[in-house]
Amino acid sequence: MPAVEEKPGGGLRNTIYEQQTRSGRRLTRGRLFLYKILVPVGVSLLRLVWRWSRVIQVTGAEHIAAALGRAPSFIPVYWHQHTLFCVKHLLSERRAGLKLGFLISPSVDGEIGAMIVRNLGGEVIRGSSSHTGARALRDYYQALAHEGVSPAITPDGPRGPPWKFKPGAVLLAQLSGRPMIPLSYAASRAWKIKWDRFVIPWPLTRIVIAVGEPVYVAKGLNAAGLTRVQSEMEQRLRVLFEQAESALR
Repeated sequence: MPAVEEKPGGGLRNTIYEQQTRSGRRLTRGRLFLYKILVPVGVSLLRLVWRWSRVIQVTGAEHIAAALGRAPSFIPVYWHQHTLFCVKHLLSERRAGLKLGFLISPSVDGEIGAMIVRNLGGEVIRGSSSHTGARALRDYYQALAHEGVSPAITPDGPRGPPWKFKPGAVLLAQLSGRPMIPLSYAASRAWKIKWDRFVIPWPLTRIVIAVGEPVYVAKGLNAAGLTRVQSEMEQRLRVLFEQAESALR
């Protein structure tokens, strides 16, 4: 496993990624100063979106408590398009002992994302799901199995294809023995960004969040079995969204 250390400022530091980043652009004082201005603005905008909508119902919240009763961490999975309120709900579970983690690029540009995550009370796992997938999986495993961090995964990723469950979360569940917990949400009214269909609720919108049952993956499951789990997880996320939509009617 790659070396992962606790950073003095919070979050997890992967020393391999740190070494790689040193060879690229550096985080200069000027850039850090700019980030310190931009981060509070970004966090304030995010909290504004969270406040201007009203969560009227959370179904299945007991599944998170059940998973944390068995182990200190699990694998939250939700579509990239549903990030806003799935993350809000997961962050609210810190009182139940949930340490929510996010994979952030080790690049200098990724530092602004890391600062936002820490500001919101999340844990930072430095790595790139698109360029260093194998190492990212190992970093996820380290955080999940040894640091008690629950790494949030969007199985369709920011690059898509949308609504397609990629294998990373399933492999991580098999390696770690920790369950995946699917989440979805529906908004009564929302903007959908054209290029990736990302959902941003309108002001005064009603929100329903749906949390699914923990899904464990057997250690000895073969490739065909893993593919079947992927399909099942895709279906579970679809059903959760439909349940959330129905609750709004």
